[in-house]
Amino acid sequence: MTPATGETEECPEAVPPYSWYALGVLFLVYLVNFVDRQILSILANDIKADLGIGDAQLGFLYGTAFAIFYALFGIPLGRLADGWHRLRLLSMGLALWSAMTMLSGFARNFAMLTAARIGVGVGEATANPCAYSLIADWFPRRLRATALSIYASGLFVGSGLSLVLGGAIVESWNNTWPGGGPLGLAGWQAAFVIVGFPGLVLALWVLSLKEPLRGILEGEAGVNRPNAWRIFLTEVALILPPFTLFGAAQRGARAFAVNVAAACLFTISAAVAIRTMGNPAQFILIGIGFYATFTWATALRARDPETFQFTWGSAAFMGVVLVYACVSYVGYTVTYWAAPYAERTFAFSKTDLGWVIGAPNALGGFLGVLLGGWLADRLARRFVAGRILVALIALGGSVPLVAIGYGSASSTTFLLCNFLMQACTASALGACGAASLALVRPQMRGTATAIFLLGATLIGLGFGPFVAGFVSEQTGELANGAKASLVAVVPGLVALAVVVCCYSRSLARLG
Repeated sequence: MTPATGETEECPEAVPPYSWYALGVLFLVYLVNFVDRQILSILANDIKADLGIGDAQLGFLYGTAFAIFYALFGIPLGRLADGWHRLRLLSMGLALWSAMTMLSGFARNFAMLTAARIGVGVGEATANPCAYSLIADWFPRRLRATALSIYASGLFVGSGLSLVLGGAIVESWNNTWPGGGPLGLAGWQAAFVIVGFPGLVLALWVLSLKEPLRGILEGEAGVNRPNAWRIFLTEVALILPPFTLFGAAQRGARAFAVNVAAACLFTISAAVAIRTMGNPAQFILIGIGFYATFTWATALRARDPETFQFTWGSAAFMGVVLVYACVSYVGYTVTYWAAPYAERTFAFSKTDLGWVIGAPNALGGFLGVLLGGWLADRLARRFVAGRILVALIALGGSVPLVAIGYGSASSTTFLLCNFLMQACTASALGACGAASLALVRPQMRGTATAIFLLGATLIGLGFGPFVAGFVSEQTGELANGAKASLVAVVPGLVALAVVVCCYSRSLARLG
């Protein structure tokens, strides 16, 4: 172990070519993941017009409807990834979310599109727990942030590609069939169907990969658990009301009372929010999401105290989760609303949006996540909390960029700031992901990844796009909604110093 970093020295042996090949396939999986997720951005204004919904509902569709089920199913799926065949699970999830993306194209109203987005969220919840765990077994710790950043770059390439593909499909379809094409589909519906199909083919490719031995690089090689699916079903029951009450009752009267009190608290909070802001679907799902997360965390504490102690019970781990949640709040908001804002404010065509928003987003995110991962690995060799310092760049840099970009009447200024915002917020992903994995043991990685992504999903994705849409409706200016994303940055910056301290002490104890 080096005194400077707290990380164990490793023999710098070459990584097998197969590991890089497998990483390339995972990159494509994550690319498809975000094409299917992000394509809603380029289609937002058309969906708004055809289905007669508002900006807050658009933010709900992209954020909350997807995020709550993505986050909640990520928990039991993370546990399943820790005990079952990760590549099989990933293939199944990929097939599910691709099919649900195609089904989105047949939505005729807000409720149908919401249901399809929920399905996409459940399917995509398999991706990161499986991929993070696989990458940790394919790559040594010294290259893990770099490998995770390469995988994560699929996020930004997929996000950008979704705008390019979506814009081209919509304009081509609508020009060819102005009154609706085959099956009566409008351009935005056809885009969902077309981009969803390749994922079904990719699911078969994933099955062809070889499953690595779990924990082999740390000398803690483990095997799959024969009861992994039973554990998964138990975990699902723990997050789905009213089964949550039965699970709490089994742990004793005190656990049951605490669970009921939490349910009442979240119910009252949701009711107050609905009475104040309307949008019942948003706050009902948020309430369910936070209550289910609380229930699962308390159950984990009782059933697996060691994993709980390394995750929920670790100030360092939770600090990393919250810091990345702040970055995600800003990132998800501006990533989703950039295209609708540019279309409304600067009158770009759909095809133009693909190139002036989508392509720069892909390049900015790709460069940001790779440079962030590279910088994180270098800093980690010099400072104990080196990876966390990269989050400071992402949080601090996003403040002026959002303020300037969404406050400018110049399309050039907006596009430049949007490009830099993508690079800035992207830089934290690989760094924070690797930082979280360094705090847990190999057999906990799938669960730790699911928890790590809870903050980004429940806070960043669950609130960011919705809040921007809500503020837009109240003020009549989408720019005001985008700038509301800055609310999360200030407390995140204040908390960063505490996180660095806790993280440094935790690594020292682990070492």
